[in-house]
Amino acid sequence: MNLTDTHTHLYSEEFSEDRTEMIERAISKGVSRFFIPSIDSTYTQKMYDLEKQFPDNIFLMMGLHPCYVKENYEEELAHVETELAKRKFLAIGEIGIDLYWDKTTLGIQKIAFQRQIQWAKKYKLPINIHCREAFDEIFEVLELEKSDDLFGIFHCFSGTYEQALQAISYNMKLGIGGVVTFKNGKVDQFIHQIDIKHIVLETDSPYLAPAPHRGKRNESSYVTLVAQKLSEIYNLPVDEIARITTENALEVFQMLG
Repeated sequence: MNLTDTHTHLYSEEFSEDRTEMIERAISKGVSRFFIPSIDSTYTQKMYDLEKQFPDNIFLMMGLHPCYVKENYEEELAHVETELAKRKFLAIGEIGIDLYWDKTTLGIQKIAFQRQIQWAKKYKLPINIHCREAFDEIFEVLELEKSDDLFGIFHCFSGTYEQALQAISYNMKLGIGGVVTFKNGKVDQFIHQIDIKHIVLETDSPYLAPAPHRGKRNESSYVTLVAQKLSEIYNLPVDEIARITTENALEVFQMLG
Protein backbone atom coordinates (compact mmCIF):
# COMPACT_ATOMS: atom_id res chain seq x y z
CA MET A 1 0.00 0.00 0.00
CA ASN A 2 1.35 3.39 -1.04
CA LEU A 3 -0.06 6.23 1.07
CA THR A 4 0.65 9.96 1.03
CA ASP A 5 0.28 12.33 3.96
CA THR A 6 -0.27 15.68 2.25
CA HIS A 7 -0.09 17.71 5.47
CA THR A 8 1.98 16.86 8.54
CA HIS A 9 3.93 19.07 10.96
CA LEU A 10 6.79 16.64 11.51
CA TYR A 11 8.98 19.38 13.02
CA SER A 12 6.49 19.91 15.86
CA GLU A 13 7.85 20.02 19.40
CA GLU A 14 5.35 17.26 20.23
CA PHE A 15 7.61 14.84 18.34
CA SER A 16 10.84 15.93 20.01
CA GLU A 17 11.20 12.67 21.96
CA ASP A 18 10.56 10.20 19.13
CA ARG A 19 10.49 12.04 15.78
CA THR A 20 12.68 9.62 13.81
CA GLU A 21 10.88 6.56 15.19
CA MET A 22 7.49 8.12 14.42
CA ILE A 23 8.46 8.82 10.80
CA GLU A 24 9.94 5.33 10.37
CA ARG A 25 6.77 3.84 11.84
CA ALA A 26 4.70 5.64 9.20
CA ILE A 27 7.04 4.52 6.41
CA SER A 28 6.73 0.91 7.63
CA LYS A 29 2.92 1.23 7.29
CA GLY A 30 3.19 2.32 3.66
CA VAL A 31 3.30 6.10 4.00
CA SER A 32 5.99 6.91 1.45
CA ARG A 33 5.57 10.69 1.11
CA PHE A 34 5.15 13.42 3.70
CA PHE A 35 4.36 16.99 2.66
CA ILE A 36 5.44 19.52 5.26
CA PRO A 37 3.69 22.89 5.53
CA SER A 38 5.55 25.95 6.75
CA ILE A 39 4.33 28.00 9.74
CA ASP A 40 6.81 30.86 10.05
CA SER A 41 10.55 31.56 9.82
CA THR A 42 11.35 29.93 13.17
CA TYR A 43 10.61 26.48 11.71
CA THR A 44 12.47 26.80 8.40
CA GLN A 45 15.75 25.23 9.52
CA LYS A 46 13.92 22.35 11.21
CA MET A 47 12.15 21.66 7.92
CA TYR A 48 15.46 21.62 6.02
CA ASP A 49 16.97 19.27 8.61
CA LEU A 50 14.08 16.81 8.18
CA GLU A 51 14.39 16.92 4.41
CA LYS A 52 18.10 16.15 4.71
CA GLN A 53 17.39 13.21 7.03
CA PHE A 54 14.65 11.69 4.80
CA PRO A 55 15.35 13.07 1.28
CA ASP A 56 13.25 10.41 -0.49
CA ASN A 57 10.19 10.87 1.70
CA ILE A 58 9.91 14.47 2.86
CA PHE A 59 8.77 17.33 0.62
CA LEU A 60 8.56 20.93 1.73
CA MET A 61 6.16 23.82 1.31
CA MET A 62 6.95 27.44 2.07
CA GLY A 63 4.53 30.03 3.42
CA LEU A 64 3.27 32.07 6.36
CA HIS A 65 0.49 30.43 8.40
CA PRO A 66 -2.45 32.81 9.01
CA CYS A 67 -2.23 32.42 12.80
CA TYR A 68 1.31 33.84 12.57
CA VAL A 69 0.30 36.92 10.58
CA LYS A 70 1.14 39.50 13.26
CA GLU A 71 2.66 42.98 13.44
CA ASN A 72 5.85 41.66 11.83
CA TYR A 73 4.03 40.00 8.92
CA GLU A 74 5.93 41.99 6.28
CA GLU A 75 9.20 40.71 7.70
CA GLU A 76 7.86 37.15 7.69
CA LEU A 77 6.58 37.47 4.13
CA ALA A 78 10.00 38.77 3.08
CA HIS A 79 11.48 35.56 4.53
CA VAL A 80 9.02 33.47 2.49
CA GLU A 81 9.87 35.40 -0.67
CA THR A 82 13.62 34.98 -0.07
CA GLU A 83 13.32 31.22 0.46
CA LEU A 84 11.14 30.81 -2.64
CA ALA A 85 13.78 32.51 -4.74
CA LYS A 86 16.53 30.29 -3.32
CA ARG A 87 15.32 26.77 -3.94
CA LYS A 88 12.49 24.47 -5.07
CA PHE A 89 9.38 23.90 -2.96
CA LEU A 90 6.37 21.73 -3.76
CA ALA A 91 3.71 24.25 -2.68
CA ILE A 92 3.01 27.58 -1.02
CA GLY A 93 1.50 26.81 2.35
CA GLU A 94 0.01 26.68 4.66
CA ILE A 95 -1.68 29.97 3.89
CA GLY A 96 -5.19 31.27 4.37
CA ILE A 97 -7.39 32.88 6.99
CA ASP A 98 -8.13 31.86 10.60
CA LEU A 99 -10.83 33.74 12.50
CA TYR A 100 -11.04 31.28 15.39
CA TRP A 101 -8.17 32.73 17.41
CA ASP A 102 -8.02 36.38 16.38
CA LYS A 103 -10.49 38.33 14.25
CA THR A 104 -8.60 41.61 14.63
CA THR A 105 -5.92 40.54 12.12
CA LEU A 106 -8.39 39.77 9.30
CA GLY A 107 -7.18 42.70 7.18
CA ILE A 108 -3.52 41.70 7.22
CA GLN A 109 -4.40 38.00 6.94
CA LYS A 110 -6.17 38.78 3.65
CA ILE A 111 -3.15 40.75 2.41
CA ALA A 112 -0.76 37.90 3.30
CA PHE A 113 -3.05 35.28 1.76
CA GLN A 114 -3.48 37.10 -1.54
CA ARG A 115 0.18 37.98 -1.87
CA GLN A 116 1.22 34.37 -1.32
CA ILE A 117 -1.33 33.17 -3.88
CA GLN A 118 0.32 35.55 -6.35
CA TRP A 119 3.73 34.06 -5.55
CA ALA A 120 2.29 30.58 -6.15
CA LYS A 121 1.24 31.69 -9.61
CA LYS A 122 4.64 33.24 -10.25
CA TYR A 123 6.41 29.98 -9.35
CA LYS A 124 3.65 27.79 -10.87
CA LEU A 125 3.03 26.07 -7.54
CA PRO A 126 -0.11 24.81 -5.80
CA ILE A 127 -1.37 26.47 -2.64
CA ASN A 128 -2.23 24.72 0.61
CA ILE A 129 -5.14 26.52 2.30
CA HIS A 130 -5.80 26.82 6.02
CA CYS A 131 -9.40 27.84 6.72
CA ARG A 132 -10.91 28.10 10.18
CA GLU A 133 -14.26 29.84 10.62
CA ALA A 134 -13.42 31.80 7.47
CA PHE A 135 -14.98 30.12 4.43
CA ASP A 136 -16.64 33.32 3.16
CA GLU A 137 -13.43 35.31 3.57
CA ILE A 138 -11.31 32.60 1.90
CA PHE A 139 -13.71 32.34 -1.05
CA GLU A 140 -13.70 36.13 -1.41
CA VAL A 141 -9.91 36.11 -1.92
CA LEU A 142 -10.02 33.03 -4.18
CA GLU A 143 -12.66 34.74 -6.31
CA LEU A 144 -10.28 37.69 -6.80
CA GLU A 145 -7.45 35.36 -7.84
CA LYS A 146 -9.33 32.62 -9.69
CA SER A 147 -7.64 31.52 -12.90
CA ASP A 148 -6.35 28.39 -14.61
CA ASP A 149 -3.05 28.72 -12.75
CA LEU A 150 -4.72 28.80 -9.31
CA PHE A 151 -4.83 25.27 -7.85
CA GLY A 152 -4.02 23.37 -4.70
CA ILE A 153 -5.45 21.72 -1.60
CA PHE A 154 -8.08 22.90 0.84
CA HIS A 155 -6.30 21.48 3.89
CA CYS A 156 -8.34 19.83 6.66
CA PHE A 157 -11.61 20.41 4.85
CA SER A 158 -14.44 20.64 7.39
CA GLY A 159 -17.12 22.60 5.54
CA THR A 160 -20.47 21.70 4.03
CA TYR A 161 -21.22 19.88 0.78
CA GLU A 162 -21.90 23.24 -0.91
CA GLN A 163 -18.59 24.64 0.36
CA ALA A 164 -16.83 21.51 -0.89
CA LEU A 165 -18.22 22.10 -4.38
CA GLN A 166 -17.18 25.75 -4.22
CA ALA A 167 -13.64 24.82 -3.17
CA ILE A 168 -13.42 22.31 -6.03
CA SER A 169 -14.61 25.02 -8.44
CA TYR A 170 -11.36 26.90 -7.66
CA ASN A 171 -9.26 23.84 -8.69
CA MET A 172 -8.79 22.70 -5.10
CA LYS A 173 -8.52 19.13 -3.89
CA LEU A 174 -10.07 18.46 -0.47
CA GLY A 175 -7.61 17.42 2.23
CA ILE A 176 -9.39 14.80 4.32
CA GLY A 177 -7.99 13.80 7.71
CA GLY A 178 -9.08 12.67 11.15
CA VAL A 179 -12.26 14.76 11.17
CA VAL A 180 -13.88 12.26 8.77
CA THR A 181 -13.70 9.66 11.57
CA PHE A 182 -15.37 11.88 14.20
CA LYS A 183 -18.98 11.15 15.15
CA ASN A 184 -19.80 14.87 14.95
CA GLY A 185 -17.38 15.65 12.12
CA LYS A 186 -20.20 15.96 9.53
CA VAL A 187 -17.84 15.54 6.56
CA ASP A 188 -18.54 11.80 6.57
CA GLN A 189 -22.23 12.54 5.91
CA PHE A 190 -21.70 13.92 2.40
CA ILE A 191 -18.17 13.08 1.24
CA HIS A 192 -19.47 10.06 -0.72
CA GLN A 193 -21.21 12.58 -3.02
CA ILE A 194 -17.79 14.03 -3.96
CA ASP A 195 -15.89 12.18 -6.68
CA ILE A 196 -12.80 10.63 -5.08
CA LYS A 197 -10.65 12.27 -7.79
CA HIS A 198 -10.99 15.45 -5.69
CA ILE A 199 -9.73 13.87 -2.44
CA VAL A 200 -6.26 13.69 -0.88
CA LEU A 201 -5.33 12.25 2.52
CA GLU A 202 -3.65 14.07 5.38
CA THR A 203 -3.14 13.88 9.13
CA ASP A 204 -2.29 17.46 10.19
CA SER A 205 -0.26 15.68 12.85
CA PRO A 206 0.25 16.25 15.73
CA TYR A 207 -3.30 17.68 15.66
CA LEU A 208 -6.75 16.13 14.97
CA ALA A 209 -5.95 12.48 15.56
CA PRO A 210 -8.56 10.15 14.03
CA ALA A 211 -10.70 7.79 16.07
CA PRO A 212 -9.83 5.75 18.10
CA HIS A 213 -6.98 8.14 19.04
CA ARG A 214 -9.07 11.32 19.13
CA GLY A 215 -7.79 13.78 21.72
CA LYS A 216 -4.30 12.27 21.70
CA ARG A 217 -1.21 13.14 19.67
CA ASN A 218 -1.70 12.49 15.98
CA GLU A 219 1.06 11.00 13.81
CA SER A 220 1.52 10.29 10.12
CA SER A 221 1.01 6.52 10.43
CA TYR A 222 -2.62 7.27 11.35
CA VAL A 223 -3.30 8.29 7.76
CA THR A 224 -4.02 4.56 7.38
CA LEU A 225 -7.09 5.05 9.62
CA VAL A 226 -8.33 7.87 7.38
CA ALA A 227 -7.89 5.61 4.35
CA GLN A 228 -9.83 2.84 6.10
CA LYS A 229 -12.71 5.21 6.88
CA LEU A 230 -12.86 6.39 3.27
CA SER A 231 -12.76 2.76 2.17
CA GLU A 232 -16.00 2.22 4.11
CA ILE A 233 -17.60 5.44 2.84
CA TYR A 234 -16.74 4.89 -0.83
CA ASN A 235 -17.15 1.11 -0.67
CA LEU A 236 -13.72 0.62 -2.23
CA PRO A 237 -10.78 -1.54 -1.08
CA VAL A 238 -8.39 0.42 1.13
CA ASP A 239 -5.56 -0.27 -1.37
CA GLU A 240 -7.62 1.44 -4.05
CA ILE A 241 -8.24 4.46 -1.77
CA ALA A 242 -4.47 4.64 -1.19
CA ARG A 243 -3.70 4.39 -4.90
CA ILE A 244 -6.23 7.00 -6.04
CA THR A 245 -5.52 9.55 -3.31
CA THR A 246 -1.77 9.20 -3.83
CA GLU A 247 -2.22 9.79 -7.57
CA ASN A 248 -4.34 12.85 -6.75
CA ALA A 249 -1.62 14.15 -4.45
CA LEU A 250 1.13 13.59 -7.02
CA GLU A 251 -1.00 15.38 -9.59
CA VAL A 252 -1.54 18.47 -7.45
CA PHE A 253 2.12 18.59 -6.36
CA GLN A 254 3.15 18.08 -10.01
CA MET A 255 5.13 14.91 -9.34
CA LEU A 256 3.51 12.63 -11.90
CA GLY A 257 5.54 11.31 -14.77
